[in-house]
Amino acid sequence: MREVDYIIVGDGYAALFFAHQLIKAGKEFVLYSEGKKGASQVSAGIVNPVVLKKFTTFWLAQEQIDALKDTLTEIATYTGKNYLVEESIHRIFHDEKERELWLKKAQTEDLSPFLNIDFKSLDKVHNPFGAGKVNQSARLDVDRFFADMLSYLKEQGHLIEKRFDYSKLDAAKSTYAALVYRSIVFCEGMGVVNNPYFAQIPVVPNKGHHLKVILSTPLNNSYTLKKKHFLFPMNSESYYYGGTYDRHQLEDGTDDSATEELVKGLEELYPHAFEVEEVNFGFRPTVKDRRPILGSNILYPNLYVFNGLGARGILNGNYFAKTLVNHIEAGVPLPDEVNLKRFQP
Repeated sequence: MREVDYIIVGDGYAALFFAHQLIKAGKEFVLYSEGKKGASQVSAGIVNPVVLKKFTTFWLAQEQIDALKDTLTEIATYTGKNYLVEESIHRIFHDEKERELWLKKAQTEDLSPFLNIDFKSLDKVHNPFGAGKVNQSARLDVDRFFADMLSYLKEQGHLIEKRFDYSKLDAAKSTYAALVYRSIVFCEGMGVVNNPYFAQIPVVPNKGHHLKVILSTPLNNSYTLKKKHFLFPMNSESYYYGGTYDRHQLEDGTDDSATEELVKGLEELYPHAFEVEEVNFGFRPTVKDRRPILGSNILYPNLYVFNGLGARGILNGNYFAKTLVNHIEAGVPLPDEVNLKRFQP
């Protein structure tokens, strides 16, 4: 029997950022990866402190931005690369009222660090009312982040490329197959609905689509565009455009209506020909109160859940990975806002 401090189940943002915290702490662990691309792996990777529909911010926005920069610097020490792409979001205004609202919100204490009041007129896209820059915004190089992190974990003997089999878990004895563990952390996204220990946590699937497109006229800019959706270059030829939010059409597979919505949105923004190369989708695990879910099983307190990251998987995943490690290792209480107990009678 091999003894480990932790078993991590999952391979999205929650799992990999939690694994990083264990690497920092010098813990012995294994991570089970089924190898399927979930919502994290097909996400835009947007790092954004502002809700761009209403020009508001959210709980712990500045703290999460700062923490992410620190973590990516730490990860670079063993992967050799920092995955933060310093390309700011430029929000294209729909009308004059949005420009005025932006200026008004930029004077508030919460939003003044994030809303730049020097507007721009952008080339090659439709923006008659200009665009505002979101300070401290960026994006993650998603493909490279996951490829390099999983490769590093494999090289270090932490990665097990198999589906986690609940039938092999003896929670009473803290064993799984040939492993003896101290704790298990389930970071399964919507896969949690099949987990017999946490299937009842109130996560709701939110289906998102995005397009991979080739633009006939390249944008040649160093920022991410946002009007209805995000547009940015993935490589020298292809661009990302997305994503949608849908709580109703939850069938496995792409939806024609979502594809049509994205094509129409891009046509309104980009007045040139483009070609759709791929349509991708994923299911985000969301929570009604927009807070992640961290906590332990009532019967087996060394089984933990880390879920409900929603559309802010990078920021929530990174910030609360450290929160959960501190809770398990040092007994630091979980914040009430993210504690699983808030849903228990």
